[in-house]
Amino acid sequence: MLKMALCAYYAVWGLLLEVAVAFGPVPRITWEHKEVQLIHFNESKVSNYSTLLLSEDKNVLYVGAREVIFALNAVNIAEKQHELHWKVTEDKRTKCAVKGKSEQTECRNYVRVLQQLNDTFLYVCGTNAFQPTCDYLNLISFELGGKNEDGKGRCPFDPAQSYTSVMVDEELYSGTSYNFLGSEPIISRHSHQSPLRTEYAIPWLNEPNFVFADVIRADPNSADGEDDKIYFFFTEVSVEYEFVGKLMIPRIARVCKRDQGGLRTLQKKWTSFLKARLICTIPDKNLIFNVINDVFILKSPTLKEPVIYGVFTPQLNNVGLSAVCAYNLSTVEEVFSKGKYMQSATVEQSHTKWVRYNGEIPNPRPGACINNEARASNYMSSLNLPDKTLQFVKDHPLMDDSVTPMGDRPRLVKRDVKYTQIVVDRVRVLNGTIYDVMFIGTDRGALHKAISYENGMHIIEETQLFPNFEPVQTLVLSSKTGRRYLFAGSNSGVVQSPVAFCDKYTTCVDCVLARDPYCAWKPLEASCIDIFKEGEMERSWIQNIGGDASSCSDKVRENPLQHTFKHGSTAELKCSQKSNLAQVVWKFKDDVLRVESPKYRLLEKALLIFNLSEGDSGVYQCLSEEKVKNKKFSQVLAKHVLELKKMQHTTVGPTVTAAPTEGNSDVPKVSAVSTEGSTAHISTTHMVPVTTARILSKPIGPVLTSVASSTELFNSIPDAVPEKTMFLKSNDNFLLMFLFLFFFILFLCLLSYNCYKGYLPGQCLKFRSVMLLGKKKTKSDFSDCEQSVKETLVEQGSVSHQSGEQPKPAHDTGYETEPDCGNSQLQAGDSQASREARDKPFDVKCELKFRNNSASFCDKYLQRHPFWMIPSLSYATGDLKLELLKQSVL
Repeated sequence: MLKMALCAYYAVWGLLLEVAVAFGPVPRITWEHKEVQLIHFNESKVSNYSTLLLSEDKNVLYVGAREVIFALNAVNIAEKQHELHWKVTEDKRTKCAVKGKSEQTECRNYVRVLQQLNDTFLYVCGTNAFQPTCDYLNLISFELGGKNEDGKGRCPFDPAQSYTSVMVDEELYSGTSYNFLGSEPIISRHSHQSPLRTEYAIPWLNEPNFVFADVIRADPNSADGEDDKIYFFFTEVSVEYEFVGKLMIPRIARVCKRDQGGLRTLQKKWTSFLKARLICTIPDKNLIFNVINDVFILKSPTLKEPVIYGVFTPQLNNVGLSAVCAYNLSTVEEVFSKGKYMQSATVEQSHTKWVRYNGEIPNPRPGACINNEARASNYMSSLNLPDKTLQFVKDHPLMDDSVTPMGDRPRLVKRDVKYTQIVVDRVRVLNGTIYDVMFIGTDRGALHKAISYENGMHIIEETQLFPNFEPVQTLVLSSKTGRRYLFAGSNSGVVQSPVAFCDKYTTCVDCVLARDPYCAWKPLEASCIDIFKEGEMERSWIQNIGGDASSCSDKVRENPLQHTFKHGSTAELKCSQKSNLAQVVWKFKDDVLRVESPKYRLLEKALLIFNLSEGDSGVYQCLSEEKVKNKKFSQVLAKHVLELKKMQHTTVGPTVTAAPTEGNSDVPKVSAVSTEGSTAHISTTHMVPVTTARILSKPIGPVLTSVASSTELFNSIPDAVPEKTMFLKSNDNFLLMFLFLFFFILFLCLLSYNCYKGYLPGQCLKFRSVMLLGKKKTKSDFSDCEQSVKETLVEQGSVSHQSGEQPKPAHDTGYETEPDCGNSQLQAGDSQASREARDKPFDVKCELKFRNNSASFCDKYLQRHPFWMIPSLSYATGDLKLELLKQSVL
């Protein structure tokens, strides 16, 4: 119980602890999409390039997209070799839409399975408008065979559902959903001789999210006679830990290739299916990564055993953490072959708990493959296994022991990023050391390249693969000798990238500090090269994965930029630094410049010097300092020589001696500008050059630019001089005056409009009447209420006298008797007031008390006129008393 409580606690609150700590190394270099040369492939009206299959023997990359299968040249994917359209019939699309699916998106055929069957055929499957179908693709004619096999259990119904598959000896092993609703997960083998599948039971699979499957062959020289094993990786809802919601657990499951199922128990079901939990945690920081996103199994002749690399994220990933954990295959096998099992137990008569099973384990061991020991006991296949062993496997598919990572902690932890895909390459460097290079895709379309060395982790570079920052859905590595590429698939297309950008490093120090196993410095050519593209490796090449650049002897060819500025102006000296791990240091006259002074402002790629004077003349150097293993390596990035000269005035206008030329970033740009002035003694033009230049020398490398200007010089700049070469000067007086006039005119318009509509009281209404004088008389704003008042101001006695009838008594309504304005009833004593009211347009006081929903003309008046026309509004207990008072309108 304590173990379950701790797991639940860590899963929820672990991410909230110590979130202020910066996790993970920073990529040394960040390559934007436009800075590197990548090869793209995509076609209009085609999307979801999420299934990739690389055939290195044929140098072909097969791409499965929505309703299309492509065959691309693996050396240059921009060259399309074949194309096959595999569309859904109109009838199937209509039936799919009737079932509530989107006819434009979901009711299409998404290619989800591309597996190499043999040299002639590919086995392909598609969702086919929620009726999954599989077929055989002829690689010679690039046409489907027309088999149209039922794809249930081999391909998902829904294109959004998780799935994985692997072809082993022409038999397809897959993990996906078996029904339309996606509620029946299944791990199955599709074979004409012995198809097998998992039990449809929660202990076997509980809402899994499949990510990867692969086969690991048994050692042919092993004396155990073990079988080949297929491993599945997925995340599922936990059954062994209680939690308020659904607690996700990363799993690894294993089946044996020669499994035939049981004879009576587990017929056509796996008898070797076992699963265990994958651990990926940081114990000292209380962090648990319990969602697995992708897996890559590194199999190399230089390895004693395969290594499993997995990419993980936490379930509650509100701080954007990702981790990479590595596992030895022997650790996995030990859990399955020697670990304890878990069993279900009823606790408190309501809940089912999963606890460790400590009872007797049947022989042969449940879930084990048929090996030499089993054959010695006359168990030649799974069909011979006793029912006791098979029943135990059926009830105990979950192992109690967990698979722990190498070093008991992640290889890499990175914050503010979500890793989605991973591939790993094994590289031998010049000194013979072997490194595992990890290529990890993110949900923002970037690719991280990282290596581990001396118990540390270093992210060599970050490359933006997709300009629109869409997630990397698939990642494939081509590790063919002499030609190594990465292929990344997304919703919009496929990108081909080299494994390294060695030629981007222009100095020996930069090349070595990159710590890239693919790159080395070639002194004779003074260039950084890819060692795997060279025919032979030489000892003279410089490479140090530890980052020690002491052996570099770069001869910096100094090419300082000369600048002349006027007294009191501002200088902008540019210096571009690419390494995210380096620090920029400015030196003035060989002394470190104190940029904290108000006179200086250090920008990301420049240094600003304000109010230049004669004391600011001299040499300014921009240096990059990078610290590796307590050693500091520096290199000069830019050198600027600043001179201040007195200006001689003249009456002659400005003269441009040179204009900047356009070109790429490596071509120097130089411009000069003269100043103008006036003097009675000198009639010649004195020219003051202002230069903008970039260093061409390779040892210096980054683009260097300097700009000079002055406030007095600004107004005399000729049009031919680029604007960026001058210190900008702005005058805000015109802008302020424009804004003032704009808002003043807007105020007058609003005031006039409200006055015209009669929304303003008093003098505005009189002004309105004067403005409308002579035009057609508009209807009085108070005509309705005025007419109603005039009608009610007639004496009851006079009305009765004219009609010849006696006045009728007022109705007894149960209310207090007051002047009833709404029913046009006035008391007889008010006849004099009524006559006076006739002489005035609206000089009347109307008081009304009513309950419930009694209506009067005063109610209507409230609905038709703004609130400011109501001088007073008072409430009494149970009554609403409205006093409306208006005098001398219009």
